[in-house]
Amino acid sequence: MNTLPKTHWSTQNQRLSLNRSMAWIGVLLLALLVAIGLARWSGLDPRSPDAAVQWQRALQFRDLPGGDIAVLDQSTGRQVASFTGEQGFLRSSLRALARERHREKISGDGPFLLIGRTDGRLTLLDPSTHQRIDLESFGPSNAAVFASLRLAGTETTPR
Repeated sequence: MNTLPKTHWSTQNQRLSLNRSMAWIGVLLLALLVAIGLARWSGLDPRSPDAAVQWQRALQFRDLPGGDIAVLDQSTGRQVASFTGEQGFLRSSLRALARERHREKISGDGPFLLIGRTDGRLTLLDPSTHQRIDLESFGPSNAAVFASLRLAGTETTPR
């Protein structure tokens, strides 16, 4: 016979039920972490393979005295574009690649490759460190900043 008031008894059952629920959530999270760890350890690559390269352009980016960024075509040495103002995504992308060059003690003079793929994706690749930024991952407006460099400074117009 239970001598506890009914309200106290139901509170204990609710706490016990909550503790069981939390334990099951913990078990599921642990199982998920183990599964992810095993997948990583086995060498499973979660990325889908890259589509074929449709076009690429070697570009150098230079800081100008006024804080602007000049974009130079590697093959001609000509300035093909410049960016003024904050340009947060462009600057942060270039800074991330430059930081890796600095960490590996590689000169910052080499070009970056802007790669357009047959599936419409854009990649900014640093051939000296093999670091890459998949630009479409940051949304269409951010990718468009780099997409505009495909034909920048050329005499041909896009079709």
